[in-house]
Amino acid sequence: MTPFTCAREKEVAVLLHRGHWPQASAPELWDHVAACHICADLVVVTQTFQGAKASAAAPHLPSAGALWWRAQLRRRNTAIERINRPILGAQIFAFAITLVVAGALLAWQLRRGVHILAWLQDTSHSLNFSALVPASFAHLDGGLWLLFPVLATLALVSGVVVYFASEKR
Repeated sequence: MTPFTCAREKEVAVLLHRGHWPQASAPELWDHVAACHICADLVVVTQTFQGAKASAAAPHLPSAGALWWRAQLRRRNTAIERINRPILGAQIFAFAITLVVAGALLAWQLRRGVHILAWLQDTSHSLNFSALVPASFAHLDGGLWLLFPVLATLALVSGVVVYFASEKR
């Protein structure tokens, strides 16, 4: 059966606490610590905790001005996000209404029997898109070939505008 305490444990603890172990201790106390498991464990644990405490001394805090600036920046960004939420909702609502109106207009035109391709061709001629067309495309009939790049460019520019408008900064 091993004892739970040692008679010299208190002496070793005092030396460790004051930071005098092993320099200011007697050689017979060194021999005792080498032979006693309780005192040896006390030395190992205490030195480990003291080393951890020394390595994690005072945290390095930035200057008060930097902390204030970060707090102001965080407050400003929070206010901007709070303001942008309704704006983003309004953008989505406007886009949805535009799609509904465009779909309704297209359905109405199709029910009336209006030929969409002929209408687009007349529109491209009335807007004088032929001045923008290279001479190599002169043999193509209609403005349909011009409609798709224009719509793709419009979609691309719209996507970029929406991205930059709703980007969190």
